[in-house]
Amino acid sequence: MAHSAKVFLFGILAGALALSPGTFAQDSKQDQTDPKAARQAAKQKSRSDNQLKKELDSQYKKWLDQDVIYIISPEERSAFLHLSTNEEREQFIEQFWQRRNPDPESPENTFKEEHYRRIAYANERFASGIPGWRTDRGKIYIMWGPADEIESHPSGGSYDRPASEGGGQTSTYPFEQWRYRYLEGVGNDVILEFVDPSMTGEYHLTMDPSEKDALLYVPGAGLTQMESMGLASKTDRFNNTDGTHLAQPLGGRLEKDSEFSRLERYAKVQQAPPVKFKDLEAVVTSRLVRDQVKFDYRFDFLRITSDTVLVPITVQIPTRQLMFQEKNGVDSATLNLFARITTLSGRPVQTFEDTVHRDLPAELLQQSLGTASIYQKAVPLSPGLYRLDIVVKDVNNGNVGVVNTRLAVPRFEDDKLSSSTLILADQIQRVSAKDIGLGQFVLGDIKVRPKMDGAFTPNDNMGVFLQVYNLKVDEKTHKADASVQFRVTREKEIEPVLKFELPPSKLPEHGEEMTLENIVTLGSLTPGKYSLEVAVTDNLAKETITKASNFTVKAASGTAPQGR
Repeated sequence: MAHSAKVFLFGILAGALALSPGTFAQDSKQDQTDPKAARQAAKQKSRSDNQLKKELDSQYKKWLDQDVIYIISPEERSAFLHLSTNEEREQFIEQFWQRRNPDPESPENTFKEEHYRRIAYANERFASGIPGWRTDRGKIYIMWGPADEIESHPSGGSYDRPASEGGGQTSTYPFEQWRYRYLEGVGNDVILEFVDPSMTGEYHLTMDPSEKDALLYVPGAGLTQMESMGLASKTDRFNNTDGTHLAQPLGGRLEKDSEFSRLERYAKVQQAPPVKFKDLEAVVTSRLVRDQVKFDYRFDFLRITSDTVLVPITVQIPTRQLMFQEKNGVDSATLNLFARITTLSGRPVQTFEDTVHRDLPAELLQQSLGTASIYQKAVPLSPGLYRLDIVVKDVNNGNVGVVNTRLAVPRFEDDKLSSSTLILADQIQRVSAKDIGLGQFVLGDIKVRPKMDGAFTPNDNMGVFLQVYNLKVDEKTHKADASVQFRVTREKEIEPVLKFELPPSKLPEHGEEMTLENIVTLGSLTPGKYSLEVAVTDNLAKETITKASNFTVKAASGTAPQGR
């Protein structure tokens, strides 16, 4: 009943937001006919919103003005301010995170945990008398993630201008240039410049490359190449009409350096990336059933908090399902992937999309037809019942494959022994500190690539991943006491063919939560179907939880799938 109320509440808010564009269009029309009335209405709305914000509890003010200040839309902000109870606000915040569009690429990965990680990094790295999240560098980092390249001049000093800035040598204030190879919705080779003209450590984003020039206002100093040759005057820089003090470039100004391009780039870099694959989104929206590309999928569940569950969604496409085109001795296939998670009422809560490439030497294509490409996206969801739509499209021939399925996200109670999904993997390994939580198949500090068909050979090592939650902690020692037993049983048999218990020295250090990442050697098993049971006993609470998963031992070795 509470869940239904929650959906109903947000349905009202979503309806209000859906009407907003039309409302704003009407307001815009009024602006053109009566600018004075429009300004007065805007001032009145601003005063009203400010008054409503003053009435908020401090935690909600902080959430609005700090946590999500760069990613919340004006419509959402206004809707939040007009809620009347804290229960409604909590429900709004929950749905706000559910609607956020996560992305595996660093500038586009906006799901909740990555967002807060970026805030923490910005505070640590960019603070300058004000918190790092409030600085321009912090804002860009939070929105787009780390740049692909950074050129840093922390002390300023001597600087050889590029031809686009007129050449010649000058001295600069401290500045940084951040280069992104590609930003969705912005373009390729995006360069953002931050300057610290006050020499206080607070860099701000600038559209004027001449702002870093410390000798700009010194007559006869820091001349460009043409100025030093007497072919131009430094005073000409102050006659520009584009708001900059740039000198004429050598060889002509590039289009990306024009006034309008810089303004457009400055605006776009502060906007969320658009949907990339509109055609695939249309397949989901219209519920068209086209099943030309067969693929496998699975989803797992890991607790983040009692109200948030991490759901890794894994898709595997057999190589023989793809069309390859040969060029220069390389066979290439490209697959566009689009997925959407919606409530049962049809309201989208998560959307993700990506491109999967497969390149093979032409002479190896035939022997690689038994392999597969595997892709994973982990999304945070609130417990509840959803619909998952996955669409894949082979770019070379236009074939499309669709899966529509039920997605039931469990609730992990705070005071009950529970566990994540049991994942059997063909790859399981620790990742470096800098890669924790980043990239496909990475769950915390462990890379876990599921074996989609659950088929192994006696020569394979089977990876086992399981998280256990809410182990009891001794009040005196502040430690938990758990034991773990593995049991492998052959199909239709009762007695296990393989059974062992992990010694205490092999258990990971843990409190109320324990992550198991183990390898099971299958050399003693003959071909056939088996079941693995992992039983975890909380020796303090005298409780046991058992998770099971089926797998197959094959006689002949297969070829592993290819992860992106």
